[in-house]
Amino acid sequence: VQLQASGGGLVQAGGSLRLSCTSSRRTSRNNGMGWFRQAPKKEREFVASISWNGGQTSYGDSVKGRFTISRDNAKDTVYLQMNSLKPEDTAVYYCAQGLRGFGSSEASDYRYWGQGTQVTVSS
Repeated sequence: VQLQASGGGLVQAGGSLRLSCTSSRRTSRNNGMGWFRQAPKKEREFVASISWNGGQTSYGDSVKGRFTISRDNAKDTVYLQMNSLKPEDTAVYYCAQGLRGFGSSEASDYRYWGQGTQVTVSS
């Protein structure tokens, strides 16, 4: 399985971006998906996750109320809508496919990872 993340870029504080993650295989429709991020010199951080059918979502405390995860299984794509961006959201964002049908905040629960897309928020 290959995951292709896109949509990153440079945005001013308060702005919005939408990240996309497309899977190379339809079987990903049966798996939970997640987004993580990693800033320079910081540990990888859980951002959001979604169950296989989109019925359950979960968010990291730092992004609750600002970010929204969704998926379109017909397109084998997961999205991360990011609003009210802050400079501290600057990081490389990675999408990942879970081992099971539900999402998780634990990186060890994910098998496949995308290459990452850079998000930079200027103040």
